[in-house]
Amino acid sequence: MDRIRLAGRRADRAWGGQVSNDGCGAPVGGVALANADAGDQAVIQGVVKRDGAPLRGAYARLLNTDGDFVGEVATGDEGTFRFFAADGDWKVRVLASQGFTAEYDVAAQVGKVIDLQVEA
Repeated sequence: MDRIRLAGRRADRAWGGQVSNDGCGAPVGGVALANADAGDQAVIQGVVKRDGAPLRGAYARLLNTDGDFVGEVATGDEGTFRFFAADGDWKVRVLASQGFTAEYDVAAQVGKVIDLQVEA
């Protein structure tokens, strides 16, 4: 049951884009956050920074309320990530180098954009 769509991916998951080179298979991030239009979806997005600078290569994971894995993206040069999700409660777990892990509870609503600022 797919309830999310990752930025830059089609609903049928057919995608020929670049993936991260560390073996996890997550698409390389770097989506522009300024022009997010939620429309008929809920958008959960954010920026991961370290020492005030965008952090490339961190991972944002979307988990359902049971803590089950739903999707993952790697941050790009701007440290950004984005998920398109269904209405409801979600968790976003961010993992970065040096053992950094943070988790955020998010209540997604159709038509709304939720912005997370993560300092790793």
